[in-house]
Amino acid sequence: MHTVELLPDEQLEAGVRHLWSLLAAAGLPSLATHPHPTNRPHLTMITAASLEGLSPLPLPVPAELGRVRILGRALVREVTPTAGLRALQSGIWTSLTGADPWPPPPDFVPHISLALKITETARDQALHLLAGLPPAHGSFVAARSYDSGMRTVTGL
Repeated sequence: MHTVELLPDEQLEAGVRHLWSLLAAAGLPSLATHPHPTNRPHLTMITAASLEGLSPLPLPVPAELGRVRILGRALVREVTPTAGLRALQSGIWTSLTGADPWPPPPDFVPHISLALKITETARDQALHLLAGLPPAHGSFVAARSYDSGMRTVTGL
């Protein structure tokens, strides 16, 4: 599988990495401890069997990071789903419809992951630790694709 991911500007990336560090320093699950060299803050727009047909992405895209919350078993920071961001995701999805892309536009929940597979106890501690963060503003300035079979990234 292949992803289409947007990468935040330096300031937003540093802010997410700071949250990763806060979690790790508190002994909580955090992507700060993920050892793979491709690990970095990103917004996954879509996952698909192939990226054939993908058009160039119109970057930069304004970004606003919101509250921290649980999404499934992950601790995430919400990304405000602006009309521009939704239109970009929909355009990517439409261009890749032959490659079985996911998620479809109505199911797109933009977020940046902070920790994966978080337990209930750690979840409550992490939410308390990161409660009340002010919104963070910046841009998504680059894009990449992660190939889950090869475990490599390619710039888009």
